[in-house]
Amino acid sequence: MTGPRPRVVVLTAPGLDPPTQLRDVADEVEVCVVHADGLSQALRGAEVLLLWDFFSSAVQDAWPCADDLEWIHVAAAGVDSLLFDELRESSVLVTNAHGVFDRPIAEFVLASVLAQVKRLHESMQLQREHAWRHRETTLLRGQRALVVGTGGIGREIARLLAAVGCEVRGAGRRERDDDQDFGRVVRSDELAEHVGWADHVINATPLTPATRGLLDAEVFAAMRPGAHVVNIGRGASLVEADLLQALAAGHLAGASLDVFESEPLPAGSPLWDAPGLVVSAHLSGDVVGWRDRLAEQFVGNLRRWLAGEPLAGVVDTGLGYVPGGAGPVEP
Repeated sequence: MTGPRPRVVVLTAPGLDPPTQLRDVADEVEVCVVHADGLSQALRGAEVLLLWDFFSSAVQDAWPCADDLEWIHVAAAGVDSLLFDELRESSVLVTNAHGVFDRPIAEFVLASVLAQVKRLHESMQLQREHAWRHRETTLLRGQRALVVGTGGIGREIARLLAAVGCEVRGAGRRERDDDQDFGRVVRSDELAEHVGWADHVINATPLTPATRGLLDAEVFAAMRPGAHVVNIGRGASLVEADLLQALAAGHLAGASLDVFESEPLPAGSPLWDAPGLVVSAHLSGDVVGWRDRLAEQFVGNLRRWLAGEPLAGVVDTGLGYVPGGAGPVEP
């Protein structure tokens, strides 16, 4: 390579080490590691930005200094913390961790559904009470699951649930009857008309204006009595106060929430003690080695960029996610 090396800025946070895999490209690029307070200065003249601190919203404040920026990679599936009008209107490419979390999250959803129908959380509580109480559980085979969100994560969820005998449908932007993973896909903007079909309603949507508050009182009221809600998408896609009312009234049997409107979930939140609600700390995709895979994915894409090749996982910044068929999944 002739001329100065391209500069790659890595935005991290105190206590969060940058990926060691960047050493593999140390001869090809100049790497600059910064925290949010140093982002503006670092972006001047930089071509690439890696959001290793993927929840940071610092890019918008530093945007006037992004004079040569060509590409931003977000080391996460969701990009809602990043997008703002000036970025959407620019020519800067945005990529995300497309494909990395599909299988881990799908396995987490399967575990959540099995724990619900096999009453495992109730068994743990009885164990704490030293109470021997025989109960009957439910057969998962033959139950119905509506997966809201038909991207890579939603599709992997559908495949796993179908593998254990569930009848699966999807909910997305467009209705269709011949989807390879869901069979039937209903419109997510008509969700209240379709949730009554399902025993389990699973939110796997990215956070966009169309999905904010998607699961609300109307949707919960339309669910069949005893239904189970799973949210592994974004907390703001579910109206927590409406869910609390549906659980308190006994209309829903349970909910498994991995994401919340406010994270960490405040100690005083009523969600901790809501009947039938299971809390996990936004960990559904974080299997052992997940950060290594994220780093390897970025390095693979960086090599493409250096070679002038198309990038994998390009986000449609107008939609807020990677459209279907948007290139290979790496590594």
